[in-house]
Amino acid sequence: MKFGLYGLHRDRNVDPGVLARRARLAEEAGFESLWVGDHIALPAGEGNPPRLEAMVALSYLAAVTSRVRLGVGLIVLPQRQPVLLTKQLTSLDVLSGGRLTVAVGAGYVEPELNAMGVTLAERGARTEEYLAAMRALWKADPSFAGRFVSFSGVVQHPSPVQRPHPPILVGGHSAAAYRRAVRHGSGWYGWGLDVEQTEQALQALAETARREGRPADLGELEITLTPPGLPGPDTVRRYADVGVTRLIIELEGIDDDAVDGVIASVGQTASR
Repeated sequence: MKFGLYGLHRDRNVDPGVLARRARLAEEAGFESLWVGDHIALPAGEGNPPRLEAMVALSYLAAVTSRVRLGVGLIVLPQRQPVLLTKQLTSLDVLSGGRLTVAVGAGYVEPELNAMGVTLAERGARTEEYLAAMRALWKADPSFAGRFVSFSGVVQHPSPVQRPHPPILVGGHSAAAYRRAVRHGSGWYGWGLDVEQTEQALQALAETARREGRPADLGELEITLTPPGLPGPDTVRRYADVGVTRLIIELEGIDDDAVDGVIASVGQTASR
């Protein structure tokens, strides 16, 4: 089991000194990866904590660490301009020495999507098309024609360190998300599911793969999950038994004074 840490882009961690210290602590403790989320403008009046923009936060994390992998998930793909996003992700992969993992989703916060010029109804179609456009750029195809994005006679350099591109995980618990993961993802990312719910989701993914077919070049689907709360050793084993290969521990809900201790203790488990 690989262990990731989610949440160093928000709350007190927006302070650059705290962010750098905790990122290095997690790296030294044995975490496999550090993850940041992607919300740009959330509804007012809901007590949302301060949070850093995902690409900027990952750039900082790349500079203050040297070994731990860096993940963004879930990036709300339809509210990002895919040509620019591809360049940003490639740059992060290059500057981190090939340590980037990308998890994408279609999003669900309608006011946020609307603020970025996207309707809830078209989020799925945009997600599918943007993935295709990004792959075209990573393959150095000079042209792409779609409903939402088109380009002709352009390429991007340099290429990512990880070829043909950083690993792409697809998140979500809907039938459409399962199809997207099977067709396009090197992995699937689930959020907030207990062991029984995870097992049900993985059964749905397997059935989708049997029905839809999975491209041979994508290999076996890697399963990443953020569990509810802090799982104990027995629960970790149960997640592993149903097929989870990476658990990403979320910091939300943990008292800030206890965060360093949690990082150290989970890191000890990760290092075993």
